[in-house]
Amino acid sequence: MLALTAALGLALTGVVATSSPAAAAGPAAHYLMTAFTNSSESNMYIYDSPNATSYTLVRANAYRPPSGLIRDPSVLRHTDGQYYIVYTTNWTGDTIGFARSPDLVTWTFLRNVRVGLNGATGSTWAPEWFKDSDGSVHVIFSASATGTAGQFRPYRITATDTALSAWSAPAALGIPANYIDSHVVKIGGTYHNFLKNETTKYIEHATATSLSGPWSFAGTGNWAGWGSGLEGPALTRLPDGRWRIYFDNYTAGRYYYADSSDLNSFGAKVELSGLSGTARHFTVLREDSGDGTALPSGTRSLRSVNFPDRYARARDNAAYIDPLSASSPLADRRAATFNIVPGLASSACHSLESVTSPGSYLRHYSMRLRVQANDGSAVFRGDATFCGRAGLAGGGTVSLESYNYPGRLLRHYNYELRLDLRESASSFAGDASFTVTAPLG
Repeated sequence: MLALTAALGLALTGVVATSSPAAAAGPAAHYLMTAFTNSSESNMYIYDSPNATSYTLVRANAYRPPSGLIRDPSVLRHTDGQYYIVYTTNWTGDTIGFARSPDLVTWTFLRNVRVGLNGATGSTWAPEWFKDSDGSVHVIFSASATGTAGQFRPYRITATDTALSAWSAPAALGIPANYIDSHVVKIGGTYHNFLKNETTKYIEHATATSLSGPWSFAGTGNWAGWGSGLEGPALTRLPDGRWRIYFDNYTAGRYYYADSSDLNSFGAKVELSGLSGTARHFTVLREDSGDGTALPSGTRSLRSVNFPDRYARARDNAAYIDPLSASSPLADRRAATFNIVPGLASSACHSLESVTSPGSYLRHYSMRLRVQANDGSAVFRGDATFCGRAGLAGGGTVSLESYNYPGRLLRHYNYELRLDLRESASSFAGDASFTVTAPLG
């Protein structure tokens, strides 16, 4: 889900970013959350938000591992276009779990990785993805040699292959004992680590110029004014360039967030409406779709660039590109005519409403495009929203990127319309580019 190069820079729970604020115009952001809940430590829930504030449940019980727990799930969008989660497998033991999904619907258990630090009597908790600016992928976790009451320290393992199937031996992060829940982001050459002091129960802030330290604590105790009894910090970048930190006030059973322009000072904590008291220790993945290219609104048709006699149309509710012209039957021409309206999931993007069946929209389902009635769900709204991008084929054409699966573009293949990951081949550029024309019908 990323206009791959741009979005992968922000497609991790541990984010590498520049120090300058993001431009106001440009790609449309949305925020994907993976969490466990007060009701289940064995099922992962998925939520989505257009603004990092108002989250809607996308899938309950989205993934259950074959055994053990799925506490603290952290989500990454990798360079292969797949989603990967890493999670706590149990209260005690020396493993962390991995699973993968191409679409957030079908999840495949990959493996439990034994980190080899503490054996069956220790504890390995809260693994978090972090992708560094050199492209290396790490998992940062907390481990104690003496179980849940022990002295936790942060460690990291580093992927040694692009498939994320082989990992280095654990390396200490260089943080003193009795800290857990490290969440690392990077701005410029500085690493920022937000983590829980297990002695005082405050979230503290440390910085370093190397992921392995040495770390200097920039904020200790109640430095941010949020109080104690906090854990599970997770950060994401807001569209205006500010940072948002989320944290679990587990002593009160509530969830909060606070915002910062520089990661050194934060505003007051704000309760996370709708999810406070429900979600537990989650991470938030920002994904960007489109480049801000606007489609003309109103009644329009979409003509294929590399098959200019063919237009996007619905046939038996599935979407194709078919040969059409002014002399084609009116019913066929109207099936290739859509009302281009503000996106159902984001007004910065677009939805395409059928003129023959008002209230029905072009949407993807299992990566195939079809026209279906809006059922009002968050899933439908995301599936039926597409963000404009300057056409890959050039020449004033447009390409349409999925809002909820950035990096996947609407393209034709064997004349069927579908969503596919962006490819570098010139044939893909033609398949994924369209000319917006006057309505055929």
